[in-house]
Parts: sequence; C-alpha cells; structure tokens
Amino acid sequence: MLTVDFDRLGIGPEVRVIDVGCGAGRHSFEAYRRGADVVAFDQNTGDLADVAVMFEAMAAAGEAPDYAKAQTVAGDALDLPYGDGEFDVVIASEILEHVPADARAIAELTRVLKPGGVLAITVPRWLPERICWALSDEYHANEGGHVRIYRASELRDKVVAHGVRYRHREFAHALHAPFWWLKCAVGVSKEQHRLVALYHRMLVWDMMSAPRLTRAAERLLNPVIGKSVALYFTKPAVARDAR
Repeated sequence: MLTVDFDRLGIGPEVRVIDVGCGAGRHSFEAYRRGADVVAFDQNTGDLADVAVMFEAMAAAGEAPDYAKAQTVAGDALDLPYGDGEFDVVIASEILEHVPADARAIAELTRVLKPGGVLAITVPRWLPERICWALSDEYHANEGGHVRIYRASELRDKVVAHGVRYRHREFAHALHAPFWWLKCAVGVSKEQHRLVALYHRMLVWDMMSAPRLTRAAERLLNPVIGKSVALYFTKPAVARDAR
C-alpha cells in the first residue's frame, strides 16, 4: 500500500532515493522495482533486517532490474549520515508525526536533497487523526506514538522555510480512516473484535485485488476523509539569493 505517488517522483534508473523512516519498506521496494539506487533508512534494526531479506528475495526473483541497487542503513533521522545534496528523491512517509524535534528532521530531509530533486512527505490528515485522538488515548499516547496532529498548511510552511518549493498536495487511503475510527472506538489492541476483523479482511482483499468499485470509491472519498496527506516539494536548482 503506497501513500506516495511514484509517478510524481520521476524514480527510475540511476536515480538515488532515500526512504527515511522506511518501516516495513513498502516505498523502498517500489523504488527498487523501478530501478533506482535505494537506501532504506530507519532506526529500527529489526524492521531493517526484514527489509534486507525482501530486497534479496526481490533480486533473486527478478523483481528489480539487475542494475538497481538497494541497501538498508540504521540511524537517526535527526542526523542523517550523508552529505548535502546526495539524493535525487527523499521520501519521509508517516514519520514526522512521531518526531518531537520535527523542525530538525525536516532540516535534514531538505539538506540531503539534491538541487532539482523531489521531496515527498506524508503524515496523517488533520480531521481523521483528530477523530482517532478523540476516540482513544491508546491510539497515540504510547512510546513512539504520535506526538502531534498536522494541518497540511502548517506542515507545508515548516518545510518551505527550509528553502524548498511547494508543488502539490493530495490525499490517500480514505477506506482506512473508518477502519481506524472503528479500532479506536472498540479498543486499538482488540484485533480479534468481529467488526475490526471483518473490516481488516476487506482492506486486505482490496489491496490484493484492487477492484474497480473500491478504487473508484476511494478516489471519490480521498478529498473528504483520506487518512493521509502527501505533500510534494522540489529543491531549487540554483540557490536563492540570500539578500
């Protein structure tokens, strides 16, 4: 399940991509399939071990071009171990809501982006997230949980302050918003609750089958209740006048 629109990123052969806070690797895998030179970056070494296994499996199965490169790197998003402007594309999907020092993280994301490169950031959307917080403390008040709720305009302004240009906004995963509202209402940890289990089964079926009806429904609902908001930025090819 991709939150970022890869057709907007121009990812392909010889494009260097870093997926910061890659988690289980969904965006890293798609970049690898498209032939990029990918760094899956996260602080969770357990997740990274699983991502590395999947990279190897993809290579063995021919799911990525022979020339594509993929590696996992463990580290801190507040101190990326790369020089300025090393990446053509930087992806940070669903991580900033977890980071207390978000301005520092944003500074690092923009720092390692190459002039002319593309930055994609996604976070939970304000209204669906606000409903989840209202229904359940368990949803967010835990170690490593969500520490803030962004308005898209607030996040846009925070990122633009670091010298990149805002390009586009879109919403995603409308069918997932009611699922999380349901989970928050019955108890986030109650995975076996009948209604939760049924809805989860529907989501898995939808992701695996991608039927036209649910795809059309989600496109219509995304502007209204999309669970995530994705913002796209570019770094000017020529530095702005400092005056």
